[in-house]
Amino acid sequence: MPSDKTISEKIFSEKSGIDANAGDIVIAKIDQIALQDGTAPLAIKQVKELNIEIKAAKLTHFFVDHAAPSPRKELSNDQKMIKDFAESVGADFSPPGEGIIHQLMVEKFVNPGELVVGADSHTCTYGGLGAFATGMGSTDIAVAVVLGKNWFRVPESFKINVEGTFPEGVYPKDLILSIIGKLGVDGATYKALEFDGGAIKTMHIDGRLTMANMAIECGAKAGLFMSDKVTRNYLIERGREDRFRELKGDENAEYEKTLEFEAGDLEPMVAKPHNVDNISPVTQVEGTTVEQVFIGTCTNGRLSDLEVASRLLKGNRVKTRLIVAPASREIYLDALDAGYLKTIVEAGGLITPPGCACCVGIHMGVLADGEACISTANRNFKGRMGNPDAEIYLASPATAAVSAIKGRISDPREFL
Repeated sequence: MPSDKTISEKIFSEKSGIDANAGDIVIAKIDQIALQDGTAPLAIKQVKELNIEIKAAKLTHFFVDHAAPSPRKELSNDQKMIKDFAESVGADFSPPGEGIIHQLMVEKFVNPGELVVGADSHTCTYGGLGAFATGMGSTDIAVAVVLGKNWFRVPESFKINVEGTFPEGVYPKDLILSIIGKLGVDGATYKALEFDGGAIKTMHIDGRLTMANMAIECGAKAGLFMSDKVTRNYLIERGREDRFRELKGDENAEYEKTLEFEAGDLEPMVAKPHNVDNISPVTQVEGTTVEQVFIGTCTNGRLSDLEVASRLLKGNRVKTRLIVAPASREIYLDALDAGYLKTIVEAGGLITPPGCACCVGIHMGVLADGEACISTANRNFKGRMGNPDAEIYLASPATAAVSAIKGRISDPREFL
């Protein structure tokens, strides 16, 4: 009888055709491959240098999101090259304005139990749907595009068990920041984080995607949620009910470490400059002046995030620069229909096209020397938003929105 397995071990056993356990090296079949405009050019170059028949073009998806629209000719030329290559091999291509790679992958493609690789470290987002998804370097991605498979070391798993109910003003972003603070930026290097517990089972898909997205920030190879009725309902909404399968870790699976959290004990958190594990309760940094607030990204640019921000901003006027970036065209349109974007603009906010916007510091929101920004993104490293002489704080959309209203870091519970 096969031994009880973690979610990762189950997926790698299926995709490799062997009884795979943590620590094993396997050759596994890949279901989906994702590339964005920042990393795709090098991967395409590697594919061409391999000079081998491309077997996985139909599984490959290219996205233009990091510079959308392009701010200079060099990036425009790269984006044209990506489009031309995708068309020449029959791969999927999403042009500027469609949205962020990770949001579009979950909206259109990814399903539970799949093995997905991407030329972007936040590919782990798709674990929110019960897929094993991980980032790879451009050369490894080129091999995946050519062969449709690659080698993997099956990771050991940490179980993150979260019970209880979130207090008002506390969100999945606050939970994942707390987890990263406890583990440290390298505390889960090459491990799979497997989330479980009562608070996780009732968490909506947007929250699961937020948490899976940030698994890499403590070094994890993947962040995985069980696929359950919440997942199934999401896939029904996306027209992919036939791709649903229930998937969870076995009761007696072996986990290297188990961490316990009580949702009711959580409070709004921030990650202070210049590391994601440099966390503290918002009350400890309350009053810090911020010149910019950014709500969006593959972490927190979803419709529920814009709803929270809109609700808090309604009837108020911001005292600092507020930039909001919907994560996809669909989210943009839904937020328009719901009136969220109108409320944000009336409050003094600026809406960018769907995409990464100022997250990676290429354009649209580069900070000035000495400025501070509170952002709903996933990274606050020095220079992340385009200026090493600026500071970035990370927080939930609720904390970001009320900070925009006051012009300084503020506790969202005051407005609820």
